[in-house]
Amino acid sequence: METNNTHTTSLRVNGTDYRLDVLPWVSLLDALREKLDLTGTKKGCDHGQCGACTVLVDGKRVLSCLTLAVMKDGSDVTTIEGIAKNQELHPLQKAFIEHDAFQCGYCTPGQICSGIGMLKEGKAHTREEVAELMSGNLCRCGASKGIIDALMEVKEGGGYE
Repeated sequence: METNNTHTTSLRVNGTDYRLDVLPWVSLLDALREKLDLTGTKKGCDHGQCGACTVLVDGKRVLSCLTLAVMKDGSDVTTIEGIAKNQELHPLQKAFIEHDAFQCGYCTPGQICSGIGMLKEGKAHTREEVAELMSGNLCRCGASKGIIDALMEVKEGGGYE
């Protein structure tokens, strides 16, 4: 349904169904943050260059700042708020804590969502491959070693589904 140039978009976000009326140029990032008050996903560069806005859409990692909300009508979106299940942290969240894989924490939500998506892709087998496949997610604080350590631990343990 269209009203005043808005488009009704249906999204399943973190297991809950939503119908949002959004303007055609509203990014998925802005819809999540402003319409659903899910502020864990961060707005970094707003140009797709830092990865802070990474979420999972139908299980694949997506830069939500470059994705129009209307393009994902009918999609299943997982943000950092939906990673833990039944009050239990995801194995990657636990590994981030164990490996001190965050400092300021600003990039952490995007890093975790991207990491889960990358692990599910099954393309990374070495530290170097993990570093390359995560290179679109920047950490300006220098926690990259801890991030890679956390990802390798979870990858080797196989507990990322």
